[in-house]
Amino acid sequence: MNKVLLYLSRIFLGFIFLIAGINGYFVIFDFEPFIATSPEAMALFKFEYLLIFEKFLEIVCGVLLLSNRFVPLALAILSPIVANIFLLHLILDHSLLVLAVILVIMYSFICCFVTEKALKVFWRKSLHINTSLSYTFCVKFVSSLQ
Repeated sequence: MNKVLLYLSRIFLGFIFLIAGINGYFVIFDFEPFIATSPEAMALFKFEYLLIFEKFLEIVCGVLLLSNRFVPLALAILSPIVANIFLLHLILDHSLLVLAVILVIMYSFICCFVTEKALKVFWRKSLHINTSLSYTFCVKFVSSLQ
C-alpha cells in the first residue's frame, strides 16, 4: 500500500510542478495561461528573471519526479519552492490553500521514504577493503599496461 501511495504521490507531484512550470512560461511570454494564476503570487515576481528561474526549476524537477530519476535531488531543489507556495497561500491568497496543503502532505510523504536512502551518502562508515583482492587487482592492472 505504501509503494502505491509513494508512486501516486511522486507522479502527482511531478505532474503538478511540470504543468505549473509550463503555465508560468505562458505568463512570462504574455500568453493566456491555461491555469488561473494568483495575482498575489505574480506581484511577488517584479523581476522576471526570478520567475523564469523558478519555473525552469519546477519543469526540471517535475520531469525528474515523473521519470523517477534523481528524486532526492529534485526534492532538495523543490523544498524552498514548496515552502514558498504553502506560506503564500496560507498568508496572502487563501484561494488555493487546499492544494498547497495537499502539496505539502505529498511532499512530506515522499521525503519520509526517499530521505532514508538518500541520507546514506552522508553516513560516516568506514570501508572494509579486502587488501589482498585490491593488491591483486592493482598488479593485474599494472601488468596489463606493460
